[in-house]
Amino acid sequence: MEQFIAEIEAYAAACSKTPQKVLRDAVGANWGQWDSWKRGASSPTMKVVDRLREFMTANPPPGREEDAA
Repeated sequence: MEQFIAEIEAYAAACSKTPQKVLRDAVGANWGQWDSWKRGASSPTMKVVDRLREFMTANPPPGREEDAA
């Protein structure tokens, strides 16, 4: 889980967004979901993990568009 959290944080930073905004944009998560994951109070399902990774791949950070090709 720590690696996945780090992936989202790195992507969010590269996009100048908060992790909460990334979750909201990618999977329609509620605003408290990120904090719940960070505290270990809940975890994403594999379906949510897959959707988030697909979103991050399909929407590369600015200047990284060539990496998606």
